[in-house]
Amino acid sequence: MTALTLSTAAAPGLRADAIVIGVAKGTAPRSGDLIVAPGAEAVDKAFDGRLAGVLETLGASGAEGEVTKLPAPAGFKTPLVLAVGLGSEPEKDAAFDAEALRRAAGSAARALTGAKKAAFALPVTDAADIGAVGEGVVLGAYSFDAYKQTARDGDAKAKNDKAPLAEAVLLGGKPRDAAHKAALARAATVGEELNRARDLINMPPNDLDPEAFAALAQTAAKEHGIKIQVLDEKALVKGGYGGILGVGAGSASAPRLVKLSYTSSKAKKHLAFVGKGITYDSGGISLKPAGHNETMKCDMSGAAAVFAAVVAAARLGLEVNVTGWLALAENMPSGSATRPGDVLRMYSGKTVEVLNTDAEGRLVLADALWAASAEKPDAIVDVATLTGAMMLALGSRTFGIMANDDAFRSAVHEAAEEVGEPAWPMPLPEHLRKGMDSTVADIANMGERMGGGLVAGLFLREFVGEGVTWAHLDIAGPAFNEGGPFGYTPKGGTGTAVRTLVRLAELTASGDLG
Repeated sequence: MTALTLSTAAAPGLRADAIVIGVAKGTAPRSGDLIVAPGAEAVDKAFDGRLAGVLETLGASGAEGEVTKLPAPAGFKTPLVLAVGLGSEPEKDAAFDAEALRRAAGSAARALTGAKKAAFALPVTDAADIGAVGEGVVLGAYSFDAYKQTARDGDAKAKNDKAPLAEAVLLGGKPRDAAHKAALARAATVGEELNRARDLINMPPNDLDPEAFAALAQTAAKEHGIKIQVLDEKALVKGGYGGILGVGAGSASAPRLVKLSYTSSKAKKHLAFVGKGITYDSGGISLKPAGHNETMKCDMSGAAAVFAAVVAAARLGLEVNVTGWLALAENMPSGSATRPGDVLRMYSGKTVEVLNTDAEGRLVLADALWAASAEKPDAIVDVATLTGAMMLALGSRTFGIMANDDAFRSAVHEAAEEVGEPAWPMPLPEHLRKGMDSTVADIANMGERMGGGLVAGLFLREFVGEGVTWAHLDIAGPAFNEGGPFGYTPKGGTGTAVRTLVRLAELTASGDLG
């Protein structure tokens, strides 16, 4: 992970491979003029106040994420200036928002792959800004190379591979300021745990089956003082977890239900997070069509997010009890697989007619939600790459939020927006419930085709205990980025929802949530 430090050193005398500054699209006197953002005064002075003009000559516009490199001015001990776009200049007397800083820092960190040390002179005004820049750096510098041949093996191509930025020095922060230090430490912790989720999502399914995922959770739990319980296939049969067992029935890799429990002696409230952990989803007997299987290792992104969030809560020492439930299975076709038309008896006792074995995520989540409800937490939040319908509704960068309580749905939405994870509240229309009526079971796992993401949310609601506040995050769109990297978001697993869950835990600990 990229090391983060604070410094009050003057930019010209700092030894580094590069110094990062911010630029933006100006709003006055003429809209569209490039401005140099606060924090880069020393650099601008060294260019005799003409830095903006030099950058415009090089093609810089200040657009969000745009990177422009130029040689450092005379007298600087760093050879390179990297100007990163922050988007539009904020209104008079306003500061750049945290997400703009986070994205700019991420873009710069990606552009500095191979550098050992970089100084970030972005416009920071308080501890929150320090945290945003630090988080952006750690997330932007992420790379997944565990399966690439290393340079020490003598591979010529590998020798040309560049390591992520090793160290980032944040200028404008105060090393002795408690709030600044705490913000940077939090950024490092949350960033590292989110990158843990990304690693899990990017792992190939032949190495990350349910048993391997559970083993990794056990190792992390031991390291961070988290209590863990792993239910194997025998325990699942004994407990009557028909949903998880039904989904995993066709695979040679047996399913698991993992319970992670972080407790604080000062906690007054209890949150439960539930994650869909389909380590590979072929669709089962309802096999996915060609072209839809290649990225299905990401179908455990919800469980990865829950796992990372619980570990982050423990590392941050939050004064709230957090329980994470990882519903792990591999959905494969075979002679033993669940068939369309089969009826499963769930952990709750309800029966479900399986009309489509590719609607499997809701089945494993149903068992885990009922198990979580039995502990009567103050709230449950489930996270899942659940439906393609949600991608059709909200695109590839925004997740949907459904809930059985409007106020809680709004609180989750606000938390997501606060940490920079685009989300949108979605309804649970009662008229769609009838479409899941079954003639042979209590409920079917499919309903009306239109509004399929909402139908899935209504199905899950059936397995939330009475009186328990619940929200469902359908992260099917943003969980896996198949396009090019942007801001602090890499290609591949993104770790979306980790920061939202951590923020919900923080707000609950402080008494500011509900």
